[in-house]
Order: sequence, then structure tokens, then C-alpha cells
Amino acid sequence: MRRTALLAVSAALVAGALTRPADAAPSAPGTFVHPGVTVSKGQLDFTRSKVDAGAQPWKGAFDQMMAGKYADLNRTPRPRAVVECGSYSNPNHGCTDEREDAIAAYTHALAWYLTRDERHARKAIELMDAWSAVIRDHTHSNAPLQTGWAGSSWPRAAEIIKYTYTGSWAGSGRFATMLRTVYLPEIINGSNSNGNWELSMMEAAVGISVFLEDKASYDKAMAKFRTRTAAYVYLESDGALPRTVPSQNLNTREKIVKYWQGQTAFVDGLSQETCRDFTHTGYGLSAVSHVAETSRIQGQDLYGTDVGERLRHGLGFHARYQLGAGAEGWLCGGSLKLGLGPVSEVGHNALANRLGHAMTNTATLTQRGRPAGSNNLFVAWETLTHGDNPA
Repeated sequence: MRRTALLAVSAALVAGALTRPADAAPSAPGTFVHPGVTVSKGQLDFTRSKVDAGAQPWKGAFDQMMAGKYADLNRTPRPRAVVECGSYSNPNHGCTDEREDAIAAYTHALAWYLTRDERHARKAIELMDAWSAVIRDHTHSNAPLQTGWAGSSWPRAAEIIKYTYTGSWAGSGRFATMLRTVYLPEIINGSNSNGNWELSMMEAAVGISVFLEDKASYDKAMAKFRTRTAAYVYLESDGALPRTVPSQNLNTREKIVKYWQGQTAFVDGLSQETCRDFTHTGYGLSAVSHVAETSRIQGQDLYGTDVGERLRHGLGFHARYQLGAGAEGWLCGGSLKLGLGPVSEVGHNALANRLGHAMTNTATLTQRGRPAGSNNLFVAWETLTHGDNPA
């Protein structure tokens, strides 16, 4: 069924009629911007200039990346035909290997661009080719989330290599087929689980659609993303209760409160998973920022919409408690599970630096966390690529 559905998706593959940013290189109309998944060529060039100049925080972030396991030129890919992932990684048959090989491919792609050392480009290609030659499916209960996580990193790597590497990548077509037939069908229809699932899945679907230049899938994923973001972070303008995703049938206050982890009071920036824990909330907020950034690169700036407002308030609300403020009695029963993760650079740069919003708590948390590393799932090196980056 999945493969059949995909044939319909791939049959609809068209170039995206999206407006390019003013600083993008001119090109034929009706095309996507490349590289254009989370990080643009302008951002990469800015980062490269700062690293070359030894400027901080970029040089320190670069050194951190290059000293870690993901930049190791001796890394051996560990592809599997079927990646089997259960809840909380039980079972874990290829799950960690896939996610980390995808992050490594992105890491080597960044290293190639910033250093022009072709060994890194070839390593990124080796990793992508190894998986595209083998993988056929994701199975078990966490299959959609796993596909979303790995599928968020793969197109970031592929975009940089395909559109900036001056050598050959003979396997790029096979890699595109992998994304189109193995990844996209698993994620494009979304999820009714906790909101971080669908947000990560739509991040992957949006990135994959950019690489495939699949306008129909891009538009479908973006629409689901907009609906889920509105149902994930509360704004007081939503009314007495948070917004919902229609397919979830959360049609009573009781159902909504249960879905929001028992929380009954709603304030700007509260997330559907705040009272679960900050770690999963961080996954959701990170995915929101990544999709907003990709959309901006592709010519539609969501930061000026409710997406940006929800991200701004979501980051600020959680940053305050992550920095040490105690939970009030009305919030999660007065008890919070912290651990937001390295997720604030992209949103802070866009909303505070570019748009000029005051985000004191988010700024403090971002500065304290520098250089932001990887969460080993789908977030990596965002001080390097987005920290105080005006491009």
C-alpha cells in the first residue's frame, strides 16, 4: 500500500514555483532554492568567512564539530535493509546507526563546504551511497519518528553536496529514489501521536521535497506543519483552549486536557508536551524552527506569521524554567522535567537578531549553551550554521 501511494506522489513531482530571497543567485523560474534545507548558501558563506577569520563563536563551534565522532574520516557506514525501531529504542536494530550516519553525512558536507577538503565530500557521499544501496523499510512502533529524524538530516547533507561539490556524485539519483520511496511515504501523511512526532516528520518531508523538487509533497507537508504548530504551542489568542488537529477528534475540554498531559491552565508559549518533559518539547520546537528556516530560504518567511509567534513564545517560556525559575503550582503540578537541548540557535537568530524581538531568556540560554552540539537525533551544529548569522 505504501509503495502504491508513493507512485501517486512521485507522479505529481513538479518544480516548486517559489520566490527566491533577494540575495539568492538568479535562476530559471519555477525552481526551488539550493542548497536550501535549513541552511542556505549565504549562511554557509558567512560561516566560512568567520571560521577562516578565527572569529568566535564560529571557530569554536567548528573546532567542536571537527573534533567529534561525526567528522571522523575513518567512519564506516552501517546500513541495514530494514531499520526496526521500537518505543524508547527497544528494539534498536539499526536506529542509532541510521540517525548517526545521517548526521555524519551532514557533518562531512558542512566540513567540505567550510574547508574545501574533498575527503569530507567523498565521505558524505560514501555514507549516503551506502544507505541508498541497502535500505528498504522502517518497521516497528517508532518507524514514523525514526524516519522523520533520519530523514531530516539526509537532505541537508545531500543539498550541500549536490549543489556545491565540484566533483561527481554518481549515486545522487539512487539517493533521491531512496528518499522518494523509503522515507517520504512513511512520513507524508503525518501522525496523531504527541506533537513532536508530526513536527519532526514534516521537517523531514519538507526537506526531502526540496531535494526532490516535489512541489505537491512540499505543499502537503507545509500545510500539515502549519496545523500541527498551531496545535503544539499555545497563544492566548487561540482562546480558552489550545487549537487541535482535526483528525485527532479532541472535541471536548476533557480530551484536550488529557492530551496536554493534564495541564488545565494555558499561557503564551506553553507546549502540548511541556508537562511531559522539556526534552520532547525541545524536539518539537527545534523542528518548528527548522521548517520555518527552510521555508524562509524557499521564499515564504513564516517567522512573521503565527508560526514565528508560537516559536518565540515557546522558546522564551521554556528558556525561563531551563535557566532555573521554579515551576508555579498551576504549571505541571509544580514539577518540571528539564532538558530542552541545543535547540534555540535557529529560532533566536531569526526572531531576535533578524526581526528584532526582545528574547532575553532565550538569548541567555543560547549564549550559555554555545557552542551548540548535536542531540544525536536530528539537531547538529547550529551555533556554527545559524549563531548570529545575518544571511
